Amino acid sequence: MIEKRILVPGRLRRPPGEGFSWVDRRFQREHAPWLSHDAILLYFFLAAVSDRHGLSYYKDSTTAAQIKATESRVVRAREELVVRDLVAFEAPLTQVLSLPCSGGDATAGEVTALGEVLSRLMEERS
Repeated sequence: MIEKRILVPGRLRRPPGEGFSWVDRRFQREHAPWLSHDAILLYFFLAAVSDRHGLSYYKDSTTAAQIKATESRVVRAREELVVRDLVAFEAPLTQVLSLPCSGGDATAGEVTALGEVLSRLMEERS
């Protein structure tokens, strides 16, 4: 059994009182426009499957099968997320981090339903 440990204690996500799968609305404005489709998809997948601390330990092969991508695409997408400081990774653990500070954004910390963020992304890409 894999022993879970929080990778970045100072960057724990703060989920709403009900459930754990959520995305800070700043993700769509401040990060998604600069990420590949695979990185956005992986971020949403990780947000959906992670525990209350943002931790998951899916293997790359399992993740690839779930999101219908190749393992190499999963690895590249994760690298994008790590570079943008959105996830931490120490095999086999991935931690979805709270978003980096935005520098005074009035909506910082607001929680948005995953479906709402996906809808906005689809509208913007149309």
